[in-house]
Amino acid sequence: MLWDLFCRVIDNHGDLGVTLRLARNLVERGQQVRLWVDDARALAWMAPVPSKCITIHAWPESEWPVAAVGDVVIETFGCALPEPVQARLARTPPLWLNLEYLSAEPYTLRSHRLPSPVMSGPARGLSKTFWYPGFVPGSGGLLREKELAQAQAEHDRAAFLTELGLQPRSGERLVSLFCYLHAPRQALLDRLSAEPTLLIGMGTCAEGLEARGQLRIRHLPWLDQATYDRLLWSCDVNVVRGEDSFVRAQWAGKPMLWHIYRQDDDAHAAKLQAYLDIRWPDRTSPVRLLWQAWNDLGPVAELDIPSDLQAWNEEARSWRTELSRQTDLCDQLLAFAETASPGSRAAPG
Repeated sequence: MLWDLFCRVIDNHGDLGVTLRLARNLVERGQQVRLWVDDARALAWMAPVPSKCITIHAWPESEWPVAAVGDVVIETFGCALPEPVQARLARTPPLWLNLEYLSAEPYTLRSHRLPSPVMSGPARGLSKTFWYPGFVPGSGGLLREKELAQAQAEHDRAAFLTELGLQPRSGERLVSLFCYLHAPRQALLDRLSAEPTLLIGMGTCAEGLEARGQLRIRHLPWLDQATYDRLLWSCDVNVVRGEDSFVRAQWAGKPMLWHIYRQDDDAHAAKLQAYLDIRWPDRTSPVRLLWQAWNDLGPVAELDIPSDLQAWNEEARSWRTELSRQTDLCDQLLAFAETASPGSRAAPG
């Protein structure tokens, strides 16, 4: 099938990163993809080697520049399709989906795969289906490559670190840092400096940070998605942000900290707590308290990386195994697309 994916870049790289990851997952399963994006500049480093089965197109503001619409149209994260696109959809209705943000909140399970009638505009009378990614059965799943486990098993950590010019010392733990600039970074570095640690800062998030105590710092530029995945596999602890790196850190099966995207109405707090409730339901769990402190939802005194990572490692691997038992997002989408009617007028339950 031919899939049209639409993405608007808001303020960071997460929306485009997830959309690109979805496109690659579809291609891996024999599909063809057109990616429509309003700002494709980040693809220069995110995907320096383009796929022949993914074509990149500028956002169609005034006209639909191709002959036909795809079999499936996905608007990612609620980006409204331009009127020329809606008009073309009305002529030959495809399966129309809205890929929502990842969340563990209970409402997402109630809303997943529900059709939504289009009440106005050129596509009035059609219906689109909401797709909610998630962590539990009944959700829309998570993006995962078919050969991910094999690639991780074959990963040569020492060779990869050498390739990046990283030379950890004996007994030094590796910590990757990818966060928003308002994170309590200095407090985290103070805690990390108590033990031999090599901190690998990504992009701009390590700006203004200096080595201290037993802590060394290395700065890396933006990495393409495949290289960033391998970095996560290579580190002892991963600090990540947004959605794409959040999912990739879970597949890495290593201790991790997530810096959630802050929202003005504090909706991020409920979203974070919903995830913590399914992963660390014990509200006194040290890791849960650590996550809350990192996201300014708890006292900074709780911001402490354990010296002994064994228990946290075992939990991370167990969580990855639990997630791996679920059908991934792309396979779910393909199964849904094979049975849903064109125009999403009669989406199966």
